[in-house]
Amino acid sequence: MILMGALLPVGTTPPVRSRSRCTLFAGLNKDSPSSSVQITEGLGKLPKVQLSSSHGSEAEIYLYGGCITSWKAANCKDLLFVRPDAVFNGQKPISGGIPHCFPQFGPGPMQQHGFARNMNWTIANFEDFEGDPIITLELRDSPYSRSMWDFAFQALYTIKLSSKSLSTKLVVTNTDRKPFSFSSALHTYFRASAASASVRGLKGCKTLNKDPDPLNPLEGKEAREVITFPGFVDCVYLDSPTELELDNGLGDTISIKNKNWSDAVLWNPYLTMEACYKDFVCVENAKIVPIQLQPEQSWVVEQELSAA
Repeated sequence: MILMGALLPVGTTPPVRSRSRCTLFAGLNKDSPSSSVQITEGLGKLPKVQLSSSHGSEAEIYLYGGCITSWKAANCKDLLFVRPDAVFNGQKPISGGIPHCFPQFGPGPMQQHGFARNMNWTIANFEDFEGDPIITLELRDSPYSRSMWDFAFQALYTIKLSSKSLSTKLVVTNTDRKPFSFSSALHTYFRASAASASVRGLKGCKTLNKDPDPLNPLEGKEAREVITFPGFVDCVYLDSPTELELDNGLGDTISIKNKNWSDAVLWNPYLTMEACYKDFVCVENAKIVPIQLQPEQSWVVEQELSAA
């Protein structure tokens, strides 16, 4: 059960059995078209997980960064966007899809958006539920993460693909002996016509507008029912609702639901990314104000993207 506040003791998190890399790969049939979870070689020869639902939907996930790079609902084109300048070399984060921002959102004492999008996640579990694939990825602290953030942690990221939806559940657990704090977001890039795209559901939210000065955002209150992307947009919406609606301007309406993600972010780089800004918008579920976890506590958040 997800409790209000989303702080759970370790014992309430459903156990997930860890698997070694070789055991995992042996359990996935790379050649069987009936397998709903397959490991393939992606761009840059990085390991990629292909999810296929018996109901006609598909998704792709790179283990590097635990990044979902493609989501095709049944009878739909790809609803996510990967930038043409994205690098698949296992060194830089993948620019597009649904990157993780953890344990820091935006700039701060460590590198931009933290380190989770720069690390290799492992597969902890996978299953098929009535034709819909479910996979859980795991990230733990390492010398690389500890060089920036000296804490022990576990992150479990469960992804479920259905005919018209893509659902994720993130569980961050403090496995250290001391408390720690962090911020987080799912930096989702949606394929869109930026000039025609719009978002509904944020009217009345407190805003932190990072245009023109991202280091000194302007506080305000959103008065619009329908928010558009007429130019550069970089705005945080505090205490946002549990459901937003995105019209991507290409004929698709996408419902963005969440549990316990307290904030939302809208972003489009406009002319600072002239090669592709017209082709996407970012609508992100986020936790902007840092949350503190005591040892053995867990923080649980969920997101569900649904195509109308």
